[in-house]
Amino acid sequence: MPYSSLFRSEEMSLIQLYIPSEMAQPTVAELGELGLIQFRDLNPDVNAFQRAFVSQIRRFDEMERQLRFLTVQIEKLEIPIRPLTGDVSTVRARNVQEIDELEEQINVYERRITQMNNSYESMQKRYLRLTEKRHVLKETGVFFEQAESRQEDIRQSFDEPTTPLLGHADLEQGPSGVAGLTQLNLGFVTGVIPRKKMQTFERVLWRVLRGNLYLNYAEIDEPIVDPSTDEVVEKNVFVIFAHGKVLLDKIRKISESLGATLYPVDDSPDRRRATLAEITSQIEDHTNVIQTTNNTRRAELTKIAENLTAWMTIIKKEKAVYHTMNLFNYDVTRKCLIAEGWCPQNDLHKIHRAIRTATVSLSVAKNVEWFLENFGSNVSAILNELRTTKEPPTFHRVNKFTSGFQEIVDAYGVAKYREVNPGLFTIITFPFLFAVMFGDFGHGFLLTLAALYLIFNEKKFEREKLDEIFEMFFGGRYIILLMGLFSIYTGLIYNDIFSRAVQIADSGFKWQWPENYTVGQAVEAAQVGVYPFGVDPAWHGADNSLIFINSYKMKMSVVFGVIQMSFGIVLTVFNYTYFKKKLSIWTEFLPQILFMQSIFGYLVFTIIYKWSVNWSETDSDGQLIRHSPPGLLNMLIYMFLQPGAVDPEDELYSGQASVQLWLLIIAFICIPWMLLAKPLILRHEHNKIRAMGYQRPLQDTASIATEEDIDFAAAGSVAEEMHEEEGFDFGEHMIHQVIHTIEFCLGCISNTASYLRLWALSLAHAQLSAVLWDMTLKTVFGISGVLGAVALVVAFALWFSLTIGILLIMEGLSAFLHALRLHWVEFNNKFYEGTGRKFEPFSFKSIVKDKDD
Repeated sequence: MPYSSLFRSEEMSLIQLYIPSEMAQPTVAELGELGLIQFRDLNPDVNAFQRAFVSQIRRFDEMERQLRFLTVQIEKLEIPIRPLTGDVSTVRARNVQEIDELEEQINVYERRITQMNNSYESMQKRYLRLTEKRHVLKETGVFFEQAESRQEDIRQSFDEPTTPLLGHADLEQGPSGVAGLTQLNLGFVTGVIPRKKMQTFERVLWRVLRGNLYLNYAEIDEPIVDPSTDEVVEKNVFVIFAHGKVLLDKIRKISESLGATLYPVDDSPDRRRATLAEITSQIEDHTNVIQTTNNTRRAELTKIAENLTAWMTIIKKEKAVYHTMNLFNYDVTRKCLIAEGWCPQNDLHKIHRAIRTATVSLSVAKNVEWFLENFGSNVSAILNELRTTKEPPTFHRVNKFTSGFQEIVDAYGVAKYREVNPGLFTIITFPFLFAVMFGDFGHGFLLTLAALYLIFNEKKFEREKLDEIFEMFFGGRYIILLMGLFSIYTGLIYNDIFSRAVQIADSGFKWQWPENYTVGQAVEAAQVGVYPFGVDPAWHGADNSLIFINSYKMKMSVVFGVIQMSFGIVLTVFNYTYFKKKLSIWTEFLPQILFMQSIFGYLVFTIIYKWSVNWSETDSDGQLIRHSPPGLLNMLIYMFLQPGAVDPEDELYSGQASVQLWLLIIAFICIPWMLLAKPLILRHEHNKIRAMGYQRPLQDTASIATEEDIDFAAAGSVAEEMHEEEGFDFGEHMIHQVIHTIEFCLGCISNTASYLRLWALSLAHAQLSAVLWDMTLKTVFGISGVLGAVALVVAFALWFSLTIGILLIMEGLSAFLHALRLHWVEFNNKFYEGTGRKFEPFSFKSIVKDKDD
C-alpha cells in the first residue's frame, strides 16, 4: 500500500457523466461492480415517489417480497439454502430479457408454492377435524357407558344446587347403553377444547348454568397440530349433559366462544361404531395425500433453495442500479442521463475502462448491427472532470490488515479532506500502548494464538453468518494479532510470564550473606553487573520490588506520553503546510511545541538523565556509598514555586537553576504568543487590504496576481485563514484563540497525567495475575500423592479459566479502551479535526453484504 494513501486521504475528483438512456442500466451496473464513484443527488427537491425510475424499483420490491416469502417457506421446512460461491461480480443479469425471465420464473414458483400451501392447509384442517371427531367418538362411547352406570349421581347433580362443582367419572366402570339417560330426559353436547382453557371452561359453565349440568372430559394423548400456526396444541374431549334446549344452546355458545369445536354424536352405539370406522378410513386417505403434497412441496422448495441466494443478489443489484439512476438528471432532449459523483483521481482510468466494458456488453447483448444503427461506432458514456470548490469526501484506501486500525480512527471522526491521517501511526502506537498496560509474555502468547486462529480460518468465517460480538472480534483480528505480539515483547521487558519471572542469563545482583546469619535476618543484594534484557529476575520476590517497578513504570509512562503528544504537535505542521496556513505555523505550532518542551520535555530529559547517572560512589576504604537521588516531582513543583533557585542537596546537575529559569521564561512567553499573535496579525492584514478598497478579501484577492505594494498571495492565504464570507470579526477570532490557548495549556497538564494510566493498568494487571497464581496453583503445589494430582488438575482448570475470563477478556478489554482513549483524546486532539465525511461509493459488494439493505 502506498505511504501517501495512509498519511493523507487520496485526491478526489468531481466527475460528470453523460450516459445515453439505452446504455444507462449496463453502465451504472458496471460502475457498481467497480465501486469507485459516490454519486451526488441532482434531484434533492424531488419526492422519492416522483422520480424517473419508481416503477422499476417497485417491480424489484415485489420480486424481493416474493423471494422473502419463498425464503420463509424454505426455512420453515429447514431446507439448507445454497450460499454464493465465487466472486459476487459474476452473479448478475446480462440483459433485460434475463430479468423478465427471472420475474416470470419467480411468479410461477410463488403461485405453485401458494397453491400447495393452501391445499396443504385445507387438507390439514380437514385432517384435524377428522382426528378430533375420531377422538370424540371414542371417548364419548366411554362417557355414555359411565353415565349409564351412574344415573343416580347424575340425578343428584341436577337435584341439588349445592352439589360440588363437577363430578369426574371413573373411566373403567359401568355397563354400556343410554336407555337410562333417555328416561332422565337429558341432552348432551360433545366437542374438543384446548387443555389450557379447560379450567376456565368449567367455571364459566358452572356460573352460567348454576350447576344444572353434568360434565366429563378426557385428555387426548395424540399431539394435535394447528394448521394455521404449525404448533402442537394439547386438547381435551368433553361431553356435557343438561336439561332442555335452552341450556344446551347456552352450552354451545359458551363452548364456541372459548375456542371449542363441537361435533354431533349419534345416540346409537352401532351407528357410532360405523361412523368411527368410516372416519378412520378417511384419516388414512388424508394422511397419504398430505404426505404426497408435503413431499412435492419440499422437492419444489429444495430446487428453489439452490438458486435463491443468486436470485436475491441479482435483484438487489438491479434495484440498487435504479435507485442510483434516480439520482441522475435528464438532458433537455431526455435522450441522455447526466450524473455527477466523486471518485479517486488515481482510479479515473478504471472508470473509463468500465464505461468501455459496458458499451461492449450492450453491443453484444443487442447485436452489433442494432447498436451501430442507433448509437454509431464510438458512442458511449462521456466522462468530464469538473472544477469545484466543494469539499470532497474523504477516502483512505485500506486492506484487510489496515481496515481495523482505520475504523478506530474513523470512530473518533472522519478525517477532513487531505488532512493527516492518524491511521498510519495507529498501526504501531495503538498495540504498543495496549501492550504497555497488558505486558505479560504468557497472556500475549494466548492472545496471539486466538488472533492466528481467526486469521487462518478467515475464509471460512467470511462465508458464515456471525453474531454481532464474534463479528466484531473477527473484524479486529489483525489488531488482536499485533496486540498479542507487542504484549509478548513488553512481557519479556517486564520479565512477566503468567506473573512468574524467567532467568535467561546470569542475574546482575548477588546476595550478600552476613557471617553470623540468623533466621529472619534481612539479606541484601549487591549489584555485580547488568542483566542483558528486561527486568532482572532478582527483583521478583524482593521486598522493595514494588517500589522499583512503580517508579520505573510511572516514569516510563510519562516519557511515552510526552513523546507521543509532541509528535502530534509536530504533525500540525504538515496540515498547516498543505492547507497553506503558514501563519498558523508561527503563531500556533511554534509556541505550542516550545511550551510543551519547556515543561514536560524538560521533565522527560530529567527522567532519562536520572536513569543514566550512577548515584553510588566508593569511599577511600573501598566501601560503596549510595546517594539518594533528588525527587523529580518536587523538582517540577519548586521549578514554578521558586524559579531560579534549587536546593544544593536536590540539584541534578550544575547550572540547573539557570536552565529552569530560562525554560520558565520561554513557557510564559509562549502563552501570550499563542493568545494574541494570530488575531492581531489577521486584523492587521485585514485592515491593510480593506484600505486598498477591497470589501471582501477572500474573494477579491483570489483573482489578483501582481501588485507592488502588497503580497497578494500571502494576503490570500491570510484571508483564507479568516474563513470569512461577510466580514472579519476580531472579537470572534479573539474568543476562539482564548479558548484554544486555555485548552492547550491545561490539556498539556491533564493529558500528561492521563498517560499515567499506562503505569496504573500495567501494575494492576501484574498484581492481579500474581494474586490469581497464589490463590490457585500455588496452594496445591505442596500436596503429594493422588490427592495432589487431582487438586493440581482442578486448580489448573480454575486458573486457566479465570486467566481467560478475567485477565485476557476483561483486563484486555479495559486496556483496549484506555489505549483507545489515549489516541482519541491525548494524541488526536493535537492535530486532527475529524470533521470530514466518509467516501461511500456505489458498490454492489457493500450492498450485497448489507443484509438489512
